[in-house]
Amino acid sequence: MQLEIRPDPAEVGRARRWARSRLAGSGIAVDEPLAETLILLVSELVTNAVVHTGRPAVLRLSLPGADRAAAEDPATVRLEVADDSTRAPVPRCVDGDATGGRGLALVDGLADRWGWSREGAGKRIWCELDRCSELRQGAAVAYGGGLASFEGLAFEAV
Repeated sequence: MQLEIRPDPAEVGRARRWARSRLAGSGIAVDEPLAETLILLVSELVTNAVVHTGRPAVLRLSLPGADRAAAEDPATVRLEVADDSTRAPVPRCVDGDATGGRGLALVDGLADRWGWSREGAGKRIWCELDRCSELRQGAAVAYGGGLASFEGLAFEAV
């Protein structure tokens, strides 16, 4: 399933609402930690696409039990955001007072796997969450504790 995203910051909220509505048929409760993490990851990746490219994007979601693609691994949730910017995600140094610049560092701390690849005239950034992961941590733990390993680096998807 997919949602087309306009290059408008209001689209981030719409993408979160859309993703929440898709959880219903997947067997993932909206108050389950996996669902909360998924919604945060949607926010981060869609925000990056909207803010850093200023171009339309496509949000794709593969949920267990919701589509055939997810049937290959019913315990994995996959989120992708594709845009037509060819600029690769690049490390970005931010200080402790910065209000942005930590999006992909947060994705790295919360997702079980993530990456990016060129797609057509643009790129696709993806992440996966394993439903049975024992280390599913809340955003506050990953955001506050996980960033130390980045030594002041964050990632910017452009």
